[in-house]
Amino acid sequence: MNEWVKKLQHRWYVWVLLALGIVLFLYTNREQADDSSLPVQLPETQSQETKEEKQAPSLVVVDVKGAVVRPGVYELAENARVRDAIALASGFTNEADQTKVNLAAKVHDEMMIYVPVKGENALAPASTSDGRKQIDINHATVEDIQQIQGIGPAKAAAIIAYREEHGPFRKVEDLLNVSGIGEKSLEKMKEQIIIR
Repeated sequence: MNEWVKKLQHRWYVWVLLALGIVLFLYTNREQADDSSLPVQLPETQSQETKEEKQAPSLVVVDVKGAVVRPGVYELAENARVRDAIALASGFTNEADQTKVNLAAKVHDEMMIYVPVKGENALAPASTSDGRKQIDINHATVEDIQQIQGIGPAKAAAIIAYREEHGPFRKVEDLLNVSGIGEKSLEKMKEQIIIR
């Protein structure tokens, strides 16, 4: 009788140990499966959000005036062109002189885009205190720029090349970035230059 009880108890221990082993095995595998799936999903989500943030273009604000259907202040992507700003202003009026507007020019923050009517000068030149004409270097031709005291053909061409490569000048001091223009020469010509 005692022997039969011992065998029964022995078998019972074996079954309990076997059941514990199976439960432990299943629990460990489930935990590993859960852990292995987390690192894969989280970085993907984070990297997608980071990519979306990097791809979102920053905005610039421009003021469109003159012969357009709806003059006003508009927001555009920083890589937009003048044609995009004109489109936001519902296009040109019938009186607009489209030949005076560079539609391919890149827009920049705080830019004013003025569309003249036919027969009007796009931007009437201003004058200095001694009667010299002020030149808008963001819209002037090589010939116009040469009217600035101390600017010859080579410097005028360098100014145009810099403007085409880097976009419009934002302040007169930006001319110091142009090859051949130093602080002394800029001081002499500063009064003859305007930025629009």
